[in-house]
Parts: sequence; C-alpha cells; structure tokens
Amino acid sequence: MSMNDTKSIATLGGGCFWCLEAVFSDIQGVLSVESGYSGGTIVNPSYEQVCSGKSGHAEVVQIKFDSSIISFDEILEIFFAIHDPTQLNRQGNDIGSQYRSVIFYHSEEQSESAAYAIKVLEQKKIWNNPIVTEVSPLEKYYPAEDYHQNYYNNNPTQSYCSFVISPKISKIRTKFNHKLKPTLRGRNA
Repeated sequence: MSMNDTKSIATLGGGCFWCLEAVFSDIQGVLSVESGYSGGTIVNPSYEQVCSGKSGHAEVVQIKFDSSIISFDEILEIFFAIHDPTQLNRQGNDIGSQYRSVIFYHSEEQSESAAYAIKVLEQKKIWNNPIVTEVSPLEKYYPAEDYHQNYYNNNPTQSYCSFVISPKISKIRTKFNHKLKPTLRGRNA
C-alpha cells in the first residue's frame, strides 16, 4: 500500500489551536499539523476577525496522518483527552465560540466515528456534564497566519506555552506514551 492510499485528514477544534497543534505534532503517524480556522462565514478570515467571535469560525488544527499507523478513532481518543468537551464555547480561560469543541468531518465514516466516540464517552460518564462537541461536515478550512504555525516550539518560554500547553503535553506524553514518535517516548514536555 502506498503512502497516498493511507494519508488521511482530521480537522478538530478544542480550545486554542496552539495546544492541539503541540500535542498532535508529537504523535506517531501524524505527518503534519496546521493551525487554521473553519466553520464560519468570512472567506479567509484573519486572527482578529476570528477572535472577535463574529466570524463564526473555530480555531482548529488540520491533521494529516498515515492511517496505517494511527486511526481516526485514535486521533479522537487523544482529542477528547486533551480538552474538556463539556464546556460550551470555551476551554479554561479561553472564552468564545472560536474555542468551541468541534469535529469537522471529511467523510461519512468520520462522522459515524465521531458520533460513536461521543456516545461511548457519554456512557462512561467521565464528565459530570454532557458532551457538547459539535460534529459538522468540513465546508471550508483556512490556514492561520504563519506566526501561529508551530507556535509552541517557536515560543517555548511564552507564558501561555509554559502554563497551559506544557501541562497538556506532559499529560499526553504520560497517558499516550505508546503513541508518541519514537524519539519522544519516555520524555515529558
């Protein structure tokens, strides 16, 4: 099977895109992670337009992955472990519809997988509140500005990176150590 046959895309939003990008960049089978915007009405929105909450877009990451190494279901497992899917239009101190929990599916199979994952998590009663993750078809995706790409690695001493992103990376590196790229196994943020 050639690489082209196994290349898949997931588009997810769960708070600030810097957090998701940093976490998924460490996962084995992830070929690339790009921060961007989806789900709104403005064509090619700017960060300022998205942050205003008036564009309707969510901050998302678009993850290209090799499905022969990591499945969409495993991507979702990590996604639900790194954010609180019960918080409507927010994650922690990041408040607004641009920070909503959302899965923009690329196929009917991804839609069904997302619905099933949510159903299973609801049955497990991991959270006290119901899951509010939106599951919608991907209509348009716009890459974020260059300065948002690879943000954590480019700004490791920035306070948001230290206090918000680093703990998420540590959590994932512990919980999903077996899914990390081999060079990262056994390491914390």
